[in-house]
Amino acid sequence: MLSNKSQEFTPKLVSTLKSGYGKADLRADLIAGLTVAIVALPLAMALAIASGASPDKGLVTAVIAGFLISFLGGSRVQIGGPTGAFVVVVFNVIAQHGYDGLLLATLMAGIMLIIAGYARLGMVIKYVPYPVVTGFTAGIAVIIASSQVKDFLGLKIEKVPAEFIEKWMVYFEHMNTLDTFTLGVGLMALAMIIILRKKAPKLPGYLIAVVVASILVALFHIPVETIGSRFPHIPSGLPYPEFPAFTFEKLKSVLPAAFTIAFLAGIEALLSAVVADGMTGHKHRSNQELVGQGVANVASAFFGGLPATGAIARTATNIRSGAKSPVAGIMHAVFLLIFMMAASDVMKFVPMAALAAILFMVAWGMSEIRHFIHIFKLSRSDRTIMILTFALTVLVDLTVAIGVGVTLACLMFMMQMSKSVEIAAGRTKPDDEDQRHGLPKDVEVFRINGPFFFGVSGELIDVLKRMGQMPKVLIVRMRLVPFLDTSGASALEDLVRKCKAAGTLVIFSSLQPQPKGLLSRLHFGEGVLYADNYVEALNKAREIAEPGLSAVSQEA
Repeated sequence: MLSNKSQEFTPKLVSTLKSGYGKADLRADLIAGLTVAIVALPLAMALAIASGASPDKGLVTAVIAGFLISFLGGSRVQIGGPTGAFVVVVFNVIAQHGYDGLLLATLMAGIMLIIAGYARLGMVIKYVPYPVVTGFTAGIAVIIASSQVKDFLGLKIEKVPAEFIEKWMVYFEHMNTLDTFTLGVGLMALAMIIILRKKAPKLPGYLIAVVVASILVALFHIPVETIGSRFPHIPSGLPYPEFPAFTFEKLKSVLPAAFTIAFLAGIEALLSAVVADGMTGHKHRSNQELVGQGVANVASAFFGGLPATGAIARTATNIRSGAKSPVAGIMHAVFLLIFMMAASDVMKFVPMAALAAILFMVAWGMSEIRHFIHIFKLSRSDRTIMILTFALTVLVDLTVAIGVGVTLACLMFMMQMSKSVEIAAGRTKPDDEDQRHGLPKDVEVFRINGPFFFGVSGELIDVLKRMGQMPKVLIVRMRLVPFLDTSGASALEDLVRKCKAAGTLVIFSSLQPQPKGLLSRLHFGEGVLYADNYVEALNKAREIAEPGLSAVSQEA
């Protein structure tokens, strides 16, 4: 029997096989793996081309990373490979640092993910606010769709700018070069995918559209750009592994991109695993999933592939196809390798317009338009965060968008939390009892309701100033304070210092464990007492303010 700690870092493949795995399970996994491979084949090529790489790089990534994510990951049915979330980042890294810079960034991102997994950050990564995730995902969808306009319309443009606004200005300037044959092939492929998705969702719409478009182009010699005409030298099979070349300066220059890749890989992998849990009823191991994703990205870099993560759509297809274990994901990678080795010559006939149609559908799925509209109708703060993240993703940079979005979300959350915290003397609410009632002379009482952190710590001194003349004893009731941060503790320390200077004794009442532990390390010394409850605090205050009188009994 494995301990909880051992299970946490045990790949799901191991525990699934140990729990019992029969011929029926293997048959189901083989069918699911073949189905996902058929879906992943055109998608991997399209995503690679959209990222500024050759189509074989996408297939290599799907094979190597897809195999390892299933072999070592913490999810039972996760399918890994290149995804739309990486298109923008990969394109920019290749443009700025070359393909060797991308390999180095992917390798570093993989190491970061492994460290994050063993540091048990699997749960932390999932706390990125939903409006931020929705905003940057929708922004990536817009960028992906925009990047495919040239290939879908057949525009004669030598070099398309990377910036969003400049890109569309160039598109409009060259709209007179639109090629009707290319547009016709693209519209046919797009219509076929949409119709098949509605009428026959179980069929591999992407692959059927690509195959039909390729056959028509080859048979009728339609003059459109294909994979073969743009990438005449596509290798078949897997390349030999090779350590990416690097220098210290190169490491420094690609470090921000590596962080972005690691962040996106972790977020999307864990989101995909959560979706899979909801569909299957099983529970993934988030930390082991990060470790598996990290190893997969390191290996992908060695084989010259792209960054990889869990793919939500392919994972859902795997589940709907009847997958029982990680064996399905492993077989999906094996089938893709077979396709690569056997059909590399056939892939050259695939029209670029058909792949653009696939990416339009990928972008539409990523946009999550219903969620976008739903959040837009919610609170003003969530709407602001989502729109700002979306705009920064499209117009500036994905890294900036995530950083600003998360920071703004945290600030708004803390602002809302600070409004829920009350620091009051006397009556705290209109329907509360007046806590000054029955107090001895020269005794004052504060009550703090809610977590006492840096967002509200300044209010404590303001309440003290409004009190006027300082009493002999000040009771600070903290029964409703579950959390105290360093700033809050510093504010209480400042309160004690001001009270000591005025000759006032401070009694802290009903401290919860976390605040009590933090305050105990401050060593207030004389001038501070502690009470387990308000009754005890009141009796201590009476003994000091009115010595000789008997203790009172009052409800805590």
